[in-house]
Amino acid sequence: MKKVEATITIEAPPAKVIGAFIRQEDLHGWWGVERSLVEPADGGAYTLAWKISDSGFGYVSSGVIAHYEPGKELRIGSMVYLNPLRDILGPMNLTIRATGKKAGPARLYVCQEGYQEGGDWDWYYQSVVQGWPYALNSLKAYLEKQ
Repeated sequence: MKKVEATITIEAPPAKVIGAFIRQEDLHGWWGVERSLVEPADGGAYTLAWKISDSGFGYVSSGVIAHYEPGKELRIGSMVYLNPLRDILGPMNLTIRATGKKAGPARLYVCQEGYQEGGDWDWYYQSVVQGWPYALNSLKAYLEKQ
């Protein structure tokens, strides 16, 4: 199966970088997440929703936290992507890992894997190939201005 990997160096402590994937105010600030339910523990829920309107959600990503090591790593398993215009896609895995000195800078590695072939899968894969570098640059700008 295919995977998408992206890395970036951010002038921030690794704990702050990983925290930006956990806290609602940070998720909104750099990724535009409008609502989230994140239980930062192994087995916890990880659900993010974007483009919320009176008629529903634009899209949602949801999974179960397979492993959480504060300030170091967040792994989400059984992740699904829901978009009202597409098939439900999943399950996938998402690994988010930050390394570096305690005070920073952090080297962030993201890997999303489990993509299948054909139809909406091909569309989603191409979207994520373009999306992760954009999102990580947004995260970098957000954290470095704080």
